Amino acid sequence: MAKKIITTDNAPAPIGPYNQAVQTGNLLFISGQVALKPGTGELANADIIEETHMVMQNLKAILTEAGMDFSNVVKTTIFLSDMNLFSQVNEIYGKYFNGEFPARETVAVKGLPKNVNVEISMIAAA
Repeated sequence: MAKKIITTDNAPAPIGPYNQAVQTGNLLFISGQVALKPGTGELANADIIEETHMVMQNLKAILTEAGMDFSNVVKTTIFLSDMNLFSQVNEIYGKYFNGEFPARETVAVKGLPKNVNVEISMIAAA
């Protein structure tokens, strides 16, 4: 099965040896996104609310580039720097879906790239 690399200038460029997303068949695998502003490399992290919105906007841009939206998302993984941030991140995250939520896990980790507080990856299906 062939794979297609998905990239957009409307989401931050990768900060390592990976792609924003890879599509194979009807599945789209989106790499973990953090609150980097597209094109600038600056963090949008004044607080966890701004940070979460920026992550979700980056994910939305990648979904859009692949011809999808949040209704196509079947699985997400949320990485948090502190589980005490869960309720705030959860509230913002939930606003991006229409009620048909994907499968998900949320884990607290010791550290994240650029010392951010939240990173989210997704799998979507066309």
